Amino acid sequence: MRSLLYTTGSPFARGIRVMLDEIGLEYERREETTTPSAASRAEWTPALQVPTLRDGDLTLWESGVIADYLLATYPQRVGRDPALASSMWRAGSEWQDRLLFASIQTLGTAATTISQMQWSGVGHHGNSHLTRCAERIAHLIGWLEERIDRDGEGFFGQVVSVQDIFLTCHLRFIANRPLDVDTRLAAHPKISALVNRMEDRASFRNNPVLWWEPGITGYEADGTPIRAI
Repeated sequence: MRSLLYTTGSPFARGIRVMLDEIGLEYERREETTTPSAASRAEWTPALQVPTLRDGDLTLWESGVIADYLLATYPQRVGRDPALASSMWRAGSEWQDRLLFASIQTLGTAATTISQMQWSGVGHHGNSHLTRCAERIAHLIGWLEERIDRDGEGFFGQVVSVQDIFLTCHLRFIANRPLDVDTRLAAHPKISALVNRMEDRASFRNNPVLWWEPGITGYEADGTPIRAI
C-alpha cells in the first residue's frame, strides 16, 4: 500500500505529487487541511513534517529524499514529451546538480518561512530575518536563470528534471500567496518560460496550486478557498 501525507498548500508536497503523476503511480492521498497535533503527525514521522511517503514497509520524509527514491525505484514513465529524467543527478555533473537542487529547496524554504510567519502577523518588511529570506529568493532566482543554457529548455536540457518541477512549485507558491514578494520573473525570461511550460503539463494540471492558511477548510471546484464561518 502506498500513501502520501501532505498539506494542501505545501509546494514541497506538490512537487512529490507531480512526480507520482509523471511516473504513473497510484497512491492514497492523506491530505491535511488543518494543522494536526504533534502526536498525530509523529505517528507518521518524528520530523513532524510533510510530505511523508509510505511505500509498503518503507516510510520516507524530506521531499528530496522521496524524489530520489521515486526515480531510483520506479523507472517507468507516463508517455509525455519531454519525459521525466531518469535521475536527479547527471553523470559528470552530480555535484552541480546537487547544488542546483539544494539551492531550489533553499528558495522554497525561504518562501514558506515568510508565509508561515505572515500567518502569525509578522511580515517580512519589518523583520530582518524575513527580509533576508526575501532577498535570498531574489538572488537565487538570478543565479538559477544563469543555470539554464538555452531558451525553451530546462535545467537538464530537453528532459524534465526534478529541479524543473520543484522550482515551478516554489515559484507558483509565491505567486499564489499574499506574501508581497516580487520574483521579477519578467526579468528572468528562461525561468518564466520554464514555469509556464511546466504548468501546461498534465501532471501539474492534475495537481494544481491550492492556497491554504489557517481558517481555510476546503476549496470550491474552481479553486476558491472555503473559509470557516
